[in-house]
Amino acid sequence: MSFQELYGTAPEGVWAAPGRVNLIGEYTDFNEGFVMPLALPHTAVAEVSRRTDGIIRLYSADIEGGIVQLHVDELEPLTNTSWAAYPAGVVWALREAGHAVTGADIHLTSTVPTGAGLSSSAALEIVTALALNDLYELGLSAQELAVIAQRAENAFVGVPCGIMDQTASACCTEGHALYLDCRDLTTRQVPFDLAAQGLQLLVVDTRVKHALGDGAYAERREGCEEGARQLGVTHLRDVAFEQLPEALDRLDDEKVRRYVRHIVSDDHRVEQTIALLDAGDIRAIGPVLIAGHASLRDDLRISCEELDLVVETAVAAGAIGARMTGGGFGGSAIVLLEATDAEAVTKAVEEAFAAAGFAAPRVFEATPSAGAHRLA
Repeated sequence: MSFQELYGTAPEGVWAAPGRVNLIGEYTDFNEGFVMPLALPHTAVAEVSRRTDGIIRLYSADIEGGIVQLHVDELEPLTNTSWAAYPAGVVWALREAGHAVTGADIHLTSTVPTGAGLSSSAALEIVTALALNDLYELGLSAQELAVIAQRAENAFVGVPCGIMDQTASACCTEGHALYLDCRDLTTRQVPFDLAAQGLQLLVVDTRVKHALGDGAYAERREGCEEGARQLGVTHLRDVAFEQLPEALDRLDDEKVRRYVRHIVSDDHRVEQTIALLDAGDIRAIGPVLIAGHASLRDDLRISCEELDLVVETAVAAGAIGARMTGGGFGGSAIVLLEATDAEAVTKAVEEAFAAAGFAAPRVFEATPSAGAHRLA
C-alpha cells in the first residue's frame, strides 16, 4: 500500500539511504582503527510526515503485517524485536539527545538485500534519522546522524555494532570509498571510479549464515581487548605495523596473538589501499584484498567454506582480487575484476557452488554510490 492509501494524505517528503559493502578493514572499528566502506546503489526509502500527538506509525512494504503504532513517550530499549525497532530506536535516540520529535507517519521500502551483511538495518536507521532531521529542522550533520543511529542500534535494538555501517550510509559519496578513522570519526572521500578504469566490483552473497557466528563477534572483541591489555595500549590501533613482530613475541596465548596480527595488519591494509587509490591505481589493491581474506580466514577465523570458495574460484577465473566482507560465517564476498571478465567469473563461481552442492549465490555489481539524501 502507498503512503496516501495508508495515512490518507501525501507525505511531506521522501528520503533514501543506502546499504554498504566494506572494501577493506574488518573488525578494526571497535579497535579504534580504520575502515573503508562504500555505499551500494541499493537503498531504503522513507516517505514521512510529522505528527504532533506523540504517535509513531510505521509501515514496511517489504514485510508482511500492517501498521506498527507506538507512542514516543513509551519507547523502551530492548523491548521490540521486530524490524520496527530500528526506526523506532532512532526516534528514541533523538529524543534522548534532547530533540523534540513529536511523532511521525513513516512508510518504508528497501532494495538492500537482507541477511547478506550489507547493512540493511543501518539504511533503515539513517533514512529515518535524515527524514526527521529535515522535517523537525534539527540541524544535525551527517556524522551526527550516524552517531544517533548507532546509539539506536546499540542501546535500543541491543546490537553492539561499531560506527562504520551508519557512517557509510550517511556520509558516502558517489564514485568514492569512505576512509573512516574510528577513533576520532574523521572521514575522507577516496576516489574509487571503477568504470573509468574498465573495472567492476561484484558482491557475491552466499545466502548462508552459519550458527558458528553466534557469540563469535563478542569472543573476538574480548580477545582483541585482552591483546591490548597485555601490550599496554588502550586499543590495538595503537600498535604500529612495524612493531607487530615484537608485539606478537610478547603474547603467550596463540588465539590472542592471531587476533592481534589480523587487526594490526588489516589497519595497515587500509592504509595501503588509500595510498594506491590516491595514486589512481585501483588494480594494485587486488593483492591487498586477497591478503585481507587470508588474514580473516587464518588469523581471525571468521570465514567459511562458501566464502573461501568464492574467493578461490574468482581469483582462479581471472579476478584481480577478492575477499570476504562483513562479520563472517556466511554473508558476502567482494570480487574486483576487469569488467570484461565479469560474466566469466560469475559463471565460474555459480558452477563451483553447484558442484559443491551449495545453493546458488546472488551476484550483483557494487557501484560506489551516494550516501543518504532527500528525493522529494
